[in-house]
Amino acid sequence: MTWRKASRDEIYTYYNQEFPAYTDQIPGFITATGPKEFGLSFRDRHPIRKDGRPDRDFIRRATWRTDSTGEQLSHNFDGFEDVLSFIQSPARHDPFGDSEYALADPDLLVKSDPVSAGVYYGLDNWERPWVIAVDIDAKDIAAARAERELAEVESDYDTHHDERTRDEKLLGESGIKAADPADYPYAFEDLERAIEYGFETRDIFESEFSAEETMVVYSGQGVHVYLLDDDPEHDYDESSREVLNDLLIERYEIPIDPVVTADRSRLLRVPYSLHAEVCRVVQPIDSPAFNPRTDARPQFLE
Repeated sequence: MTWRKASRDEIYTYYNQEFPAYTDQIPGFITATGPKEFGLSFRDRHPIRKDGRPDRDFIRRATWRTDSTGEQLSHNFDGFEDVLSFIQSPARHDPFGDSEYALADPDLLVKSDPVSAGVYYGLDNWERPWVIAVDIDAKDIAAARAERELAEVESDYDTHHDERTRDEKLLGESGIKAADPADYPYAFEDLERAIEYGFETRDIFESEFSAEETMVVYSGQGVHVYLLDDDPEHDYDESSREVLNDLLIERYEIPIDPVVTADRSRLLRVPYSLHAEVCRVVQPIDSPAFNPRTDARPQFLE
């Protein structure tokens, strides 16, 4: 079995027919006015209203309008139904509709309304402390595995002209890129290992930090692990998050992306959104036995 990208029609079908049934299962810290931002990515660039500005394949939309001091003035979404409408039809329901930076109206273009290839929310939050999340990606596990397996032939890469990146060379030479899912920068065994690492990280949160509220989310090509305790003791600042990163990487050798944990402006995929690059549903999971090949299939693949 391998992965494939969702088509434009499949993405449209998912957000209009399948995703609405999941909206009441989205974790409680992701509300219409909680995260400071939502983000959408598009496969095809779409113009904005302002002349002379480049077309966009990624947009961020604040959940609140603020003044120059950051004081909240009014919210951009009245409820999650407005967020859903924005996801389903970004240009027609752009909350920046009165701004020259809004997506251009499809009715005035030859180009159709873009579809949301990726749906994201901001870890920085108005209603609770900055969310603690750890990102573990299968491609990073695969790259490290390829490097270990091919360390002895490293010198060969320096003596032959090759326009591929170092990781691409390693993945090609090791056979990882040819393994299922073919042409992706990891094999299914790397994705399975990412899920295992996710639950190891959750156990570390619970044992080292006495965390009571944690969550592991299958992200499409890896996992996100959350520490969600609503306790002042766990309101980590930048320096304490660096300590957390060092603990996971150096003591426990968990292959995380440290920038995700430490960057307040980072966006992550919304649970139950569609990872369109692999046709799988992002979702919280309860066990490392979770199999994304069968357990995360959207209905349009059934």
